[in-house]
Amino acid sequence: MTIDEIIRFVSGLDGVLALTPAPGDDWPELSWGDAFFYYSPDGVVPTNVQPFATVVTKNYPGDEASRLDRADTFRVNIHAGKDEFIRRLGRTPREAAETDVDPGVADTVLAHPVYGTAGWLAVVNPASRTRAITRELLGTAYHRARARYERRADSSRDW
Repeated sequence: MTIDEIIRFVSGLDGVLALTPAPGDDWPELSWGDAFFYYSPDGVVPTNVQPFATVVTKNYPGDEASRLDRADTFRVNIHAGKDEFIRRLGRTPREAAETDVDPGVADTVLAHPVYGTAGWLAVVNPASRTRAITRELLGTAYHRARARYERRADSSRDW
């Protein structure tokens, strides 16, 4: 899978806003070249929620374990939630740090090296082994984000 394929797939889901910062944008230079996916049917970047998935192309401060500074290396980060995390890895998010798996290994579903304890999964350079799983996980994260958005919208109408 390429970054462009991932962006096209996720952007094709109803109500998704794909933020792809580039030089000249108002976003920090560190974010240039990365992608951030939100459920935002109005097309406005939400200020009170995190993206449900991201694609990062470089190391961020405090998040160097995947070694994204290698040539042609990127990581898909997916907020899968506790149940999907357990289903995929056989352990709870709280146990995410209790592994000897190299967070830089490619084409493998892993606990996110920083946000695994919050139910985030990661795949470095998804390819043949993880292409379908990555799509499934992105779909799961999308549906979870959409459901959260709809719950919030319903609760705000009750006032």
